[in-house]
Amino acid sequence: MPHPNDPSLRSFVPVDVASDFPIQNLPYGVFSTAALPTPRVGVAIGDYVLDLWELEQDGRLADGELIVFAAPTLNPFMALGPKVWSRTRARISELLRHDNPELRDNERLRERALVPMARAKLHLPITVAGYTDFYSSKEHATNVGVMFRGKDNALQPNWLHMPIGYNGRASTVVVSGTKVRRPRGQLKPPTAETPSFGPCQRLDFELEMGVMIGQPSPIGEMLTEAQAEEMIFGFVLLNDWSARDIQQWEYVPLGPFQAKAFATSISPWVVTREALEPFRLQGPRQDPPPLPYLQQAQPNNYDLQLDVALRAAAMNKAVNICHTNFKYMYWSSVQQLVHHASSGCAMNVCDLLGSGTISGPEKSQRGSLLEISWNGTEPMELASGVKRTFLEDGDSLVMRGWCQGDGYRVGFGEVEGTIVPAG
Repeated sequence: MPHPNDPSLRSFVPVDVASDFPIQNLPYGVFSTAALPTPRVGVAIGDYVLDLWELEQDGRLADGELIVFAAPTLNPFMALGPKVWSRTRARISELLRHDNPELRDNERLRERALVPMARAKLHLPITVAGYTDFYSSKEHATNVGVMFRGKDNALQPNWLHMPIGYNGRASTVVVSGTKVRRPRGQLKPPTAETPSFGPCQRLDFELEMGVMIGQPSPIGEMLTEAQAEEMIFGFVLLNDWSARDIQQWEYVPLGPFQAKAFATSISPWVVTREALEPFRLQGPRQDPPPLPYLQQAQPNNYDLQLDVALRAAAMNKAVNICHTNFKYMYWSSVQQLVHHASSGCAMNVCDLLGSGTISGPEKSQRGSLLEISWNGTEPMELASGVKRTFLEDGDSLVMRGWCQGDGYRVGFGEVEGTIVPAG
């Protein structure tokens, strides 16, 4: 049987060459419909959602362990482990192949199991156990360091030796399309003697990838590179909204807190690690070499293109403000996970790791407004008369990501959020 990543595979479901969801992808999500409002698990294929609960009920996904797709999250399926993930993806691929009549010619099952995407409501794909955000783009860290500390002290002394991160809030991770209320907090501009409390004035986005952890690790134990890779179920687009003015006042000495706690948006489709395998590549050269526990024996970065578009309320269409690539990340997702567990920290099924802002070497590749506007000193023109340094109420931001194959793409769909007033 062909491998699910085989570029020659075709589905009996029509899939446009520019679609994010060909048969080589098969990302998982949670959806509901007006006809059946109970959330359940599905897979994206072209402009359709394949209802895995219907296939499970019909015995088409019988695997002994599988009684999981009626759940309103991916958590039970992810907990079954890498061997089941792989077998299930291969079986779904087999059912969708153009030359397999099993689902293609079963009209009753096909009509129940293939739901037009336009009729599907997409939900948060997992119940997030814990959320950790990293700071792993050298270009982003350097840009921010130059702004606030000067060129000679851009990177902190520890940055080149370990993935820097902080523990965020799982409770405010939301799915694409959820409106984001402008946060309130303590503000102290440089000209003020004392702080005040009020709505954030310097609201920003951060272009990131999110890593879904699909297997646990015990407290007190470290992870090898191979163990960490096996624990990763898949990836989502992630926007870690940031209140820069709240952060500037609060972050010394313990780092981000309320400035990042109000919302983190993720895309609804989880692209599996296995689907990204053909796009794996070597990351940037790490100098100095990391300590032995962080050294990598294989490439762990991905050639994954990323776009950000911004539409102000007064504009008819969005304007692209960033195009970059996940391949630039200095610290890989595997290294982040290895380091996270290195102290003996237990990892749980459905932990979420944010990559940190993804910026590239060019000005057009900056993954936050803090960088694009150079801390508000270089306003960005979106359209005639419309400029931005930071986000205003009514602004809508869309992130997209994809890996380009030969005649197909493995994409993530999008993560969108619109800013609403603090109220």
